[in-house]
Amino acid sequence: MDFAKERERMVQRQLVPRGIRDERVLAAMGAVPRHRFVPAGQQRFAYDDCPLPIGPEQTISQPYIVALMSECARLDSGDRALEIGTGSGYQAAVLAAMGVEVWSVEIAAELSRQAAANLREAGCAGGVHLRVGDGWTGWPEAAPFQAVLVTAAPLDVPHPLLEQLADGGRLVAPVGLSVQDLVLVRREGDDYHRESLIPVRFVPMRGRAESPSPDD
Repeated sequence: MDFAKERERMVQRQLVPRGIRDERVLAAMGAVPRHRFVPAGQQRFAYDDCPLPIGPEQTISQPYIVALMSECARLDSGDRALEIGTGSGYQAAVLAAMGVEVWSVEIAAELSRQAAANLREAGCAGGVHLRVGDGWTGWPEAAPFQAVLVTAAPLDVPHPLLEQLADGGRLVAPVGLSVQDLVLVRREGDDYHRESLIPVRFVPMRGRAESPSPDD
């Protein structure tokens, strides 16, 4: 397959018609080799308009959702972003291609190791920091972040992630049970302004998100 042509077709047929306008997002989506972030047996489907399995009960989001979350974050080159749920590493690679410094937390050690290998093989490892851990608590020692992107669904946004947003920062996350809302939270000082964007379907967030305490 001519993967470069497949990427261009993905951008022009899936992203632009759906309203993705940020040229830096479109350029990153057109440059990052998505087929390097899916299992070998799935590579021929890498640029299709759908999520794909990357392991037991884990998926890589469809290209449009990755582009939408990247655009909603409104990141500039040199900004710092926290990602919760590294998965195969694709979302982190797209952000890095936009010149963003990325801190990404993955609860499954095997997935994190595979993501590191994918990022290296795709030439996208620069500016991406990986950690194995429970994403509920974020990466506090690296905070604040201009954006937080959550790629697994909690029942509600974990408060520690809100606290790690810089003033003026934006958090994008799926929230809910089997069908969720993609929500955008904007921080202004000690105030957080929340809006729902579109219905989505993500895998559930694991770890502390499965049984949060009333104080969370």
